[in-house]
Amino acid sequence: MFQSSALEDAASPAASQNLVPDFAEAWDRVRRRLRAELGEDVFSSWFGRLDLVGVADGAAHLSVPTRFLKSWIQSHYVDRVRQLVCEELAGVAQITLTVRGAVAARPARAAAATEATAPSAPAARSVQDRAASPERASSAEAEGLSGSPLDRRLSFSSFLVGRSNALAHAAAERVARIEPGQAPLYNPLYVHAAVGLGKTHLLHAVGHEVQAAGRRAIYLTADRFMYDFVTALKSQNALAFKERLRGIDLLIIDDVQFLQGKSIQQEFCHTINALVDAGRQVVVAADRPPADLESLDERVRSRLAGGLVVEMGALDEALRVKILQARIEAARTHQASFEVSDAVVAHVARTITTNGRDLDGAVNRLLAHTTLTGASLTVEAAEIAVRDLVRSREPKKVKIEDIQKLVATHYNVSRADILSSRRSAGVVKPRQVAMYLSKVLTLRSLPEIGRRFGGRDHTTVLHAVRKIEATSTADPALREDIELLKRMLQD
Repeated sequence: MFQSSALEDAASPAASQNLVPDFAEAWDRVRRRLRAELGEDVFSSWFGRLDLVGVADGAAHLSVPTRFLKSWIQSHYVDRVRQLVCEELAGVAQITLTVRGAVAARPARAAAATEATAPSAPAARSVQDRAASPERASSAEAEGLSGSPLDRRLSFSSFLVGRSNALAHAAAERVARIEPGQAPLYNPLYVHAAVGLGKTHLLHAVGHEVQAAGRRAIYLTADRFMYDFVTALKSQNALAFKERLRGIDLLIIDDVQFLQGKSIQQEFCHTINALVDAGRQVVVAADRPPADLESLDERVRSRLAGGLVVEMGALDEALRVKILQARIEAARTHQASFEVSDAVVAHVARTITTNGRDLDGAVNRLLAHTTLTGASLTVEAAEIAVRDLVRSREPKKVKIEDIQKLVATHYNVSRADILSSRRSAGVVKPRQVAMYLSKVLTLRSLPEIGRRFGGRDHTTVLHAVRKIEATSTADPALREDIELLKRMLQD
C-alpha cells in the first residue's frame, strides 16, 4: 500500500540527519539499485533529489522538493521504489512520499548529493558526454542555457549513411549548414526512428555544426525540458527561462514522446511557435511520427507535423556491415591484435538486424572472445558469441494506437468513441476489448494503458481485462473475435 497524503508538505527533511546508520546504508543501497536498473539519465532526472526522511511505524518516509517530481514518481515508479525500500530496510512494509517545504533546510549530506548530480540532471546521455565538452557546458551555464552537453564523437563525419537514413542525413546537414541570415527550409525538422537507429547521433551532429559556425544552439531531452521548466516555475524565473530559449539560433529536442503535463506541453508549443516565427531553427526527434504521439496535445502534434517529417528506417545489410567495420576498427586502437574476417563480419551483419546498439554489443562480444579465450574467431565461434543478440524471430511490436484503430473498425465505432467517456453498450464492449488486447499484446503498464484510453485510471483497465477474460470463456463469439483481432495485429 502506498500512502501519499499522510505527511503531505509536513515532513521535516532535517529528520534525515538523524537516520539510524543502518537505515542510511540501506537507503544508499536502494539508490544504487535504482541507478543500476534505470540508468544514470533516468536516475538523475527523477531520483537524484529523492531523500529518506525517516522510518517509523513500519513505513519509510520519503520526500522530494516539488509536487511535479512527487506526481511523476507516483505515476511511473512508485511500485518499484516501494519494492526496493521494503527489501533493503528491515521492518518496512510501506512508504510515504511528501513534498519538502520550500523554506526548509535540507540535510547537508542530501544537499551535497544533489549538487553532485545536478550537472547531469535530468538527462545527460553519459558521464563521457559531460567530460567531452566541459568548456561548452560551462559557457552554456554562464549564459543561463541549461542544455545537455553534446558528445564530440557524434558528428557528421562519424555518421554512416545507408539507404535507410540517407534522407534524414541530408536534411540534417542542410539544416545545420544553412547560411547566416537565410530562412530555414525545413522548420521544424522532425526525425523519427526506433531505438538505436542513429537519430540522437544526427541531433548531436547538427548541434556541433551550428556551434562550430558561431551560432547559439541548445540540446535538450524532453526530460530535461520538463525539469528546467518546472525548476523555473518553482524559482519564479519562468519568464527568464522562456526568453533564454527563444533567444537561441537552434533548439534541439530529443525523445519528445516523453513530454508530459498540459502546462509543459503548452510552453513547448509556444516556444516552437516563437522560434519558427522568428526564423530560428527547431529540430525534434522521437520514436514515432507526430500523429502517433497520443500523449501530446493536438496543437503540438500539428506544429511538429507542419515541418519536414523524416523517418529513419531499419538498417540495411550493407549499412550494418559498414557499422561493424567501423566499430571493429575503433576497437583495434585499444587491442591491435583484434582481427575479424570478412566472413565473420558478413555473418554478424546477416543475423543481427535490429539496431546499431546491438551491433556494438556484437563487437564487444567478439572482442571478449578473442582476448579472454585466445581462440580463433571463426564463423561458428562468432555465432555462439552473439547468439543472445539474434532476434530474427522476434514477434511484431504492437502499438496501442493500432489496437484502438482496428477494434474501432471491427465494431463499427470510431476511435474517438473508444477514447470518450460514453458508456453505451455499443462503445463499452469495444473499449474493454481494446484495453484487454493492449494488456496482453504490449508491455505497457496498466496506468500507461489507462492514459492512452482518455486518461482513465488503472483500475478501470484492470476491470476491463478481467471482464473480457471472464466473458470470453463463456462466449465463443467473443473469443473468436479476440483471436481474429490478435492475428490481424500480429501478422
